[in-house]
Amino acid sequence: MNGALADSDLEQLRKDFSANPQYRLAQNAVTRVTVDDVAINREILNAIDHSLSTTLDDWKVTNQERSGRCWLFAGLNLLRVGVMRQTGLKEFEFSQNHVMFWDKIERANYFLEAIIETSDRDVDDRTVAFLLDGVAGDGGQWNMFAALVAKHGLVPKGYMPETQSSSNTGKMNAILQYQLRQGARAVREAAAESIEAARAVKADILQVIYRVLCIHLGTPPERFDWQWTDKDKQFHRDGVLTPQEFVAKYVSLPVQDFVCLVNDPRPSSPVGRTFTVEYLGNVIGAPPVTYLNADMAVIKDIAARTIENGEPVWFGCDVGKMMSNDYAIWDARLYDLPSLYDAEFGLDKAARLAYHETQMTHAMLFTGVDVLDGVTRRWRVENSWGSERGKDGFYTMNDSWFDQYVFEIAARRDALPADLQRALDSEPIVLPAWDPMGALA
Repeated sequence: MNGALADSDLEQLRKDFSANPQYRLAQNAVTRVTVDDVAINREILNAIDHSLSTTLDDWKVTNQERSGRCWLFAGLNLLRVGVMRQTGLKEFEFSQNHVMFWDKIERANYFLEAIIETSDRDVDDRTVAFLLDGVAGDGGQWNMFAALVAKHGLVPKGYMPETQSSSNTGKMNAILQYQLRQGARAVREAAAESIEAARAVKADILQVIYRVLCIHLGTPPERFDWQWTDKDKQFHRDGVLTPQEFVAKYVSLPVQDFVCLVNDPRPSSPVGRTFTVEYLGNVIGAPPVTYLNADMAVIKDIAARTIENGEPVWFGCDVGKMMSNDYAIWDARLYDLPSLYDAEFGLDKAARLAYHETQMTHAMLFTGVDVLDGVTRRWRVENSWGSERGKDGFYTMNDSWFDQYVFEIAARRDALPADLQRALDSEPIVLPAWDPMGALA
């Protein structure tokens, strides 16, 4: 009657399992090899085709190493295409370390301002607890990337190369978390006196955070001498530039004009409405992180047309579901888990969001698409996990996976249908800080 598992219940569970030869066979297999090896759908594997009607990439993939910077890598990989075309370089990378440095210091300031704003609440208030739990992470969103480019500019990788901590952020983030949580206590105490007192304490904390970042990542260059030799062995010199001047001269995409289209099928998120998530951002004063909810068919159409027009597409997804690094494939039916476990796996996308079974976890680039008679069939993906995974670091995504696990693309505003362009001007619905659509890639 009290809901506890009785001995008789446990005995019945054991007998039910032992009586079924299918379960015993599955046990024998899964205890010897990985679940993926047992459950993989051979029908899907036999149908793999990596060819596409449009492919843009002619470059090597990048590697975020042991960090959560995929959103930055995907954004910089999108922008580097224009630099390679303009300069004649066969390969080019922006400094991912440079952008992460500025994200970390901006994010620290954003966090401490949020702590000041919520200082009248108990420390175990759900929003305050959420802020404290998520401090100093690596993840982010497209609007946050755009804010960093606009304020701090970009530099080629050689002028602020990777460090041990940029490639493996765990230890550095632990120090930042400690300092920011300690700082949150000090700021909350000072806020009881006045906002001015709290901000004075904040300034001292940010001085420590900046110092920690310089020690781990190096000091960002204020300017650099830009010169290069192109793929035809021709030398070029452009002189001394600031990071902002480099963006103005070499970034051809209008980053600030891009908007985030998302597919959130929950009843609480109407199609054609904008929404934002409380306390989601990094640069105070920058445009807020704003999403526009759209039908998946519209998102696919915009993504395909963009690629066919010669431009890759930044996107966010739930990367770990139904994927294979060995076969470089994503497909919604890649693993036959219902047959393996004799269990239902029946949550649709809306239910998976509502019950915390899915959220955006990773950002990458679409660099190709296969379209037949106006219908998309599969997509080519440039990842940032290095060339050892996938097919030299690239993957093929079947259209079925796009439907289920892609959540967001960044698109030019003028690529949207007229009704969605008008919808961008509406007042956004504000979702709570812990909503799954506030997840960071």
